[in-house]
Parts: sequence; structure tokens; C-alpha cells
Amino acid sequence: MDSKEFRRRGTEMVEYICNYLETLEQRRVTPCVEPGYLRHQLPDEAPEEPEPWDKIMQDVEDKIMPGVTHWQHPRFHAYFPSGNSFPSILGDMLSDGIGCIGFSWAASPACTELETIVLDWLGKAIGLPDSFLALKPGSRGGGVIQTSASECVLVTMLAARAQAIKYLKQQHPFVEEGHLLSKLMAYCSKEAHSCVEKAAMISFVKLRILEPDEKCCLRADTLIKAMEEDEQQGLIPFFVSTTLGTTGSCAFDDLAEIGEALQRFPNVWLHVDAAYAGNAFICPELKYLLKGIQYADSFNTNPNKWLLTNFDCSTLWVRDRIRLTSALVVDPLYLQHGYTDSAIDYRHWGVPLSRRFRSLKLWFVLRSYGITGLQAYIRHHIELAKRFEALVLRDGRFEVCNDVRLGLVCFRLKGTDRINEKLLSSINASGKLHMVPASVNDTYVIRFCAVAQNAKVEDIDYAWDVITDFAAEILEKEQADEVSEIVDRRKTHTLAQKRSFFVRMVSDPKIYNPAINKAQTPHRMSTELTSPGHDGTVVTVQSPKTPGSATWISWPLAFLFASADDGTKNDVTLRFRHLDTMMRLSASRRNSATGGSSPSPEGENGITLLKSPKKSPILMRKRGTSPNPPGATAGTNNGSGK
Repeated sequence: MDSKEFRRRGTEMVEYICNYLETLEQRRVTPCVEPGYLRHQLPDEAPEEPEPWDKIMQDVEDKIMPGVTHWQHPRFHAYFPSGNSFPSILGDMLSDGIGCIGFSWAASPACTELETIVLDWLGKAIGLPDSFLALKPGSRGGGVIQTSASECVLVTMLAARAQAIKYLKQQHPFVEEGHLLSKLMAYCSKEAHSCVEKAAMISFVKLRILEPDEKCCLRADTLIKAMEEDEQQGLIPFFVSTTLGTTGSCAFDDLAEIGEALQRFPNVWLHVDAAYAGNAFICPELKYLLKGIQYADSFNTNPNKWLLTNFDCSTLWVRDRIRLTSALVVDPLYLQHGYTDSAIDYRHWGVPLSRRFRSLKLWFVLRSYGITGLQAYIRHHIELAKRFEALVLRDGRFEVCNDVRLGLVCFRLKGTDRINEKLLSSINASGKLHMVPASVNDTYVIRFCAVAQNAKVEDIDYAWDVITDFAAEILEKEQADEVSEIVDRRKTHTLAQKRSFFVRMVSDPKIYNPAINKAQTPHRMSTELTSPGHDGTVVTVQSPKTPGSATWISWPLAFLFASADDGTKNDVTLRFRHLDTMMRLSASRRNSATGGSSPSPEGENGITLLKSPKKSPILMRKRGTSPNPPGATAGTNNGSGK
């Protein structure tokens, strides 16, 4: 591609980018693909011969765009804003066109000096003390652009570690550095970003994660108590990372309280991570959130989040640049130059050597919008968040779970975590909105953030309509499921009660029948039950005299046949459902005269069966005939089948 074609293709690319951003809301906010989708659409090897540009761009639209999550989409409300603007894009284009690697002043003086100037501009706008600015007379501080807040936390922890080891080595010159390193302890809140934990892993130091208060704010008493406990255990506190605007709920640690308390620990490095919220401090009415910054040793924020500057652009300021660079200096001959003593070499300010000309895009943005334009942009996003908060509070089914100071609202349905998980997964699966969850005070919440550059009130109202529609559907289904669950649980409980009743009734039937309960447990069983038939015949069944005698009737039924010791008969009617006969107990003359032998179904030894003229003397169910319903007389068959 030569200059002529580049002009043409560059113009086409600018047009493509403009069309993409202008029609973004017509696309699905998140892709509907599965892992590996692209592997099946592209060749296994790079092409041997050049391919036409038009075909490449067609594949961008057909194969790449279906797998893109559109962070600039007006329906994207996850995470924090991913800054973008046309001035920033043009600045990156120019940086890419220049293509310099500005690791030192000599490698590209403009790259170094513009970064120093722009960082002083932004630091002043935020409200940082003069000691953080490189060009203030007498200042030892300064700012640098890193790739991300994670790198800012890492390099400050490395600097704090080097400072602590140097100090301890002076006190204990004969102790191995490895042993001293094993004693170092860093601190952060549970609400701090996970990059603090990763930085501790890379730095080979211990990290103690502390519990914040009910507002997710780390307090000084919690920190100092932990540090004193560790000192008693022989550990050495050396680094504290505080957060202004946590990722989960945009909470603020009490920086002023912590900073003042740390004056008792002069060798502890205090870092302030304000990746998202720090951008808002350019607004005068929000500078109160920066209270206590005078105690900090370092501060970082990300213009690539909320200052319309595209990634990567994370700004870090330190109070003493010598303490930072002394931990990271590596100075081979091929990197040295004649202005080392009078110029800044940013290769000593971070982990990588190579550096892009990133200050160009930040410079373009600051000049194109001005501080007032950026303030208006931030205030607009805060107004949108407040509108969403008001919509949530107006609906009794929902609750707000954080203190909404900036552009983030944490909310949830009143109820279980499970129903909120269902709500979020259903919304995200639809592709109409995209949000992410967080844990606030160990409770599952949904994060909603206004992120789009040109977000409007209509976008907030649309989002709320989608959320409430899905909420109504889920709550209705949840209510139906709950009713069904209650019914099933009641059926199960009833069945269990019936089974338990049957078992206990068989075990001791006198407990459940007043007539049996009235007749005490017999010592002598000589009770007679009789039941007249329709023709006057009587069926007589007599129980054995003694409980220990053998019987063809199970012993629970023996209680049914028992009479009281006073001779009164037990008025209990016995009916077998599988027979066409009802029986009543009556005394047998043979058994009353002679005792001891077991009764028999043939009428011997106390059981007399009187034949019905229409029925067999043997008590058997008729083939094809159902038993009588309750209350039917002996010998009667109504043919109902029940």
C-alpha cells in the first residue's frame, strides 16, 4: 500500500468508523457467539499471496464484527466508561504515524516533554498538591502515563518495597534481603481492585485484605489495628493502597482519616487508586472527595475511562520521583545520553522500556474540549445516573445498594440473590442491555453505569423499561413456581402425615380411637362383636381370652375386639373393605366355657360364622365385585366399583 492508496483507504476507514459509531445502536450490544467461533471461519494458515483490501474489510464486517462487544454502545452499562472521542482517535492515528519509541528524552524529546507538561495540566485540574507536579519550583514529584491502573499499583508497590528494604538494611546490615522481604506486609480493603493482590504476588510480599465498614469504606481504626497486630508478630508494614471510587460500588475510603493515622508510620507508602472517580475531580463541586490527598505518596486515575481518551492512558503522579525511579533504574550503555542529569527518562518510571507517544491523544482531548467541556461531560453522566437512581427508588420492587455520587448505580430486586442472578442473566442473554454484577456487603447487586459518550435521557428510560419488563416476567414466574412449590411441599407433608399416622395407628390403635381409648389394655380378651345381616343372620367373631394366645387376627385388631375390665362391651364396628361383610363381636359359648384354644375361621374355638342365604359362608370377595362402600350393610353390593 503506497501513499496514494493509503489516502484513499484512510478516507474509507474514517468513513467506516463514523458509520460504525453513528449506527451502533442498531447492532446487538453483546455478541451471540460461542468460544472458537472465529477459528472455523478463518484459514489455518496465513495467505501466501496478498489479498485485496476490499476482501479484508468485508471479512471485518462479516466475521469480526459479529464477535465484538460494543463498549461504545448506548445500551452498554457494564464496568466503567471506555473513553473515546474523535480528537483522541486522531491523536492515536498521529502517534501511530510518527511511530517513535519514547523511552528516554533523547529517543524523542517531544514525546517526553509533552507528557510532562500534559500531566502537570491534568494534575492541576484535578487539584493535586504542587508537590505532585514536575514543573513546580522545588518539586521532586511528577506524572507519567502508564498502560493501566494495575501497572500504576504495581510500580508504586515495587518502589515502596525497595524503600522498605533499603531502610531495613540500614538497621540490620547483616540480615539477608530475602529474609527482610518475607517480613513485608501490604494492606488494602476488601473492596480494592484485584490488581493490588496481583501486585503483591508479583512483588513477593504479603498482603492483608481488610474489612470495610457498612458503606464499603476502609477506616483508619481498622487499618491501624491490623498494622499494630502485625508488628507484634514481627512483620513490617510498608504499603497501603486506598481507593477513591471502588470498582464494585464506587465507594470511597476515608483518605483523610487514614492519612493522618499513618503519620505514626513514616516509612509506609500511601497510594491512592482513583482510576474512575479521579477524573471527576476536575469539577469543583467534587473536589471534596479528594480530601486527604496531601498525605498520599502517589495517585493514579484513568483518562481512558471518563475523560474521552481511548485506551491506553492511565496517569500516575508521585510526590518523590527519586523514590520511584530508584527501584526501577537499569542503565545500560546503549540507553545512556548526554542529558541524563537534566531531563526525565520515562523508562525508569515503569516496567516496560518501550513507550508510545500517548500524550498526543490526551493533549488533543484537553485542547479540543477544554476543562469546561470535560466538566460538562462528567456532570451529564452524573445526572443520568441520578435519573436512573430515581427510577429505581420509585419502584417498590427494587432497592439501591450504594451511595450514588458519580455515574454508577448498584441496584437489585428485593429478594434473594438467586432471583437477581436470573434477572441479570436474562437481560444480558437478550442482547438488549449489558450489565455486570458485584458483591456489596456480601450481597449480589447489579451495576448500572452511564458509559456512552453521547448517552441521553432516552437511553436511561429505555434501559429501565427493559429491566422492569424482565423483572415483571421473572417475578410472575417466580410466584407461580413458589405456589407450585408450596403445593408440592404440602402434598409431601400430608402424605408423610398419613404414613406416620398409619404406622402409629397399627402400632397402638387405642391412641387414635376414642372407643378403644375408653377400653383399657385388656388382661383378658373375651369380647364379642356381632353384626346382623339383611336377613337376620348374625356373624359372630370372638377374640382369644388371653393376650398371649395365638390368633389369626393381628394383635392391633385384638385391641379393637377388646372390652373393658368392667364387662362393658366395646361398641366398635369392624368392617373389612375387601369383604362384603361387617362384623360385630359377640361372646361364644364354647369359648366362654372353655378357654385357651385359638380361634379358627371355621367357627371353632370362639368364632361362629352364620351363613347368609345369598352369600357363601366363606368370606371372599366376589370375582369382579368391588367391596361395599363405607356404611353398607353386610351382604349388600351396590356395584359401584368403589
